[in-house]
Amino acid sequence: MISRKRLFSNIAESFRFSNEKDDMVTFTIRPSENQSHSTSPAWIPMEVVNNVTEFIFLGLSQDPRMQLMFFALFLVFYIVIMVGNLLILLTVFSDPRLHTPMYFFLSNLSFVDIAYSSATAPKMIADFISEKKTISYWGCVTQMFTFHFFGCAEIFVLTVMAFDRYAAICHPLRYTTIMSANVCSVLASLSWLGALGHSFVQTVLTFQLPFCNAQIIDHYFCDVHPVLKLACADTSLVNMLVIANSGLISLGCFLILLASYTVILFSLRKRSAESRRKALSTCGSHLTVVIFFFVPCIFIYLRPSTTFPLDKAVSVFYTTITPMLNPLIYTLRNEDVKNAMKRLWSRKISLKEKQKG
Repeated sequence: MISRKRLFSNIAESFRFSNEKDDMVTFTIRPSENQSHSTSPAWIPMEVVNNVTEFIFLGLSQDPRMQLMFFALFLVFYIVIMVGNLLILLTVFSDPRLHTPMYFFLSNLSFVDIAYSSATAPKMIADFISEKKTISYWGCVTQMFTFHFFGCAEIFVLTVMAFDRYAAICHPLRYTTIMSANVCSVLASLSWLGALGHSFVQTVLTFQLPFCNAQIIDHYFCDVHPVLKLACADTSLVNMLVIANSGLISLGCFLILLASYTVILFSLRKRSAESRRKALSTCGSHLTVVIFFFVPCIFIYLRPSTTFPLDKAVSVFYTTITPMLNPLIYTLRNEDVKNAMKRLWSRKISLKEKQKG
């Protein structure tokens, strides 16, 4: 039992009054020494408790030498992501032979990779050479929204691409009917709309919680679990909703992808050696991307908000490595794209020669 004198002392310390210009009195509630962040009442209005204006990232490393090395490394990664994916977009749009469902979704994937990596990489790269790694409250909200929007869009686009390969290999005679232009547009639109809904729910669930002056994020970007650790309210319900929203989406789509490729592999037994080789080359590159992206996502999001030192390293795979590998895999292992790039390059050379002539 707290003595009456100590109780009144805690109450007096918990309220800070300040007179504003309009003579109104405002106050903020601060937790007492005996009250932990995790047990603060969740019903306290956010505008009363949440006076956080910025967050501070701890980043990937605190070692100055490591930060310089990471700066150079991730700058190269980001340049490769931008150049590689822009090159795929340019090639697909400029070559009529690639105006097919498969390359329509590949161009969607390239656009997603550009936007997805841009949600985190520029800020992370700048922080490597910054003394103070801060982000504003609304900057953190925006980063989380855009990151989960484009990340979920990538999940759905990869799933649709698996369905496209299933239709092309298992139902070749009906492929043009199954994957008509209208169907492709609908599937792409649903992917983007589903990602928008996911990101909106994820961001609102996270930032409706109060933070009570907690500012230090043990990560290099504003992701759900590191931000939830700062909340001074009960986050158990939000954690369960995050698992249902992010973890189950990742796991469900991953299982659909595995089922699609299992059916494809069984159907290839009846094909010729040349058909099997071409199909396996296309599906193999897609499956490589899927594993690099989905396995880290499932590890991060299909569990409660407990964080491990390994989390930041795992996050690098699906935020940076996968968007960088996508253009390399789809160009180096895809003859159609390589030939289209050669034709594009030869057209540019011929145009330059005509201009000189």
